[in-house]
Amino acid sequence: MAADGATGRRRGPSLSSEDAALDQKRAAAYAAVELVKDGMRVGLGSGSTVAEFLPALAERGCTGLRCVATSPATERVARELGLEVEPLDAVGELDVAIDGADEIDPSGWLIKGGGGAHTREKIVVAAARRFVVIASANKAVAKLDGPVPLELLSFGVNHTLAALAPARLRDVPRSPDGGLIADYMGPVGDPRELARRLAETPGVIEHGLFAPEMVSDILIAGETGVEHRAGAK
Repeated sequence: MAADGATGRRRGPSLSSEDAALDQKRAAAYAAVELVKDGMRVGLGSGSTVAEFLPALAERGCTGLRCVATSPATERVARELGLEVEPLDAVGELDVAIDGADEIDPSGWLIKGGGGAHTREKIVVAAARRFVVIASANKAVAKLDGPVPLELLSFGVNHTLAALAPARLRDVPRSPDGGLIADYMGPVGDPRELARRLAETPGVIEHGLFAPEMVSDILIAGETGVEHRAGAK
């Protein structure tokens, strides 16, 4: 086969950064799985980092685990791997919830919900005694930049979007519970103040800002290993 230079085509972007991020997600996932013990009740988050955590958890072979999934995709994969998945109300209080994040700032604020499951994710986090965030190094930022995911009621959605401006709907399926998925596109600024504004806007079911008080531990995998940051919970 001719090399790219011989055909006159330009080389595509290097995959090295993508490969590194995947390796880091796996490293964070394997660090988190060590926290899971026999008989625990475990909340399973959503997204690409949790996709690495699920097989690691199944491989660990803990007995008596009772898992709660935050999305249909997570539930399907977990069941395929042989993990027992039940409704949250059947399990009750969780020992630990493990999930990824889209952005993590130095104080422990998170943006989550790139996949549109942030309402369920926040409910599961609130039901857990311990919330562990797992992430690759590129998710750690100096300051939250957004966008911030939103789940909205369909009734009066244009009025809700106007009140949230700048915000826009995503061209994606609805949330697992039927809500519309949107994003707040403005500056984050003070995340606590923005979280208050979003939560108080009629029509907003939930937003993707997670406060440090919800977080117990943050495991960020980088080139030199897995960094542990303590949360405020």
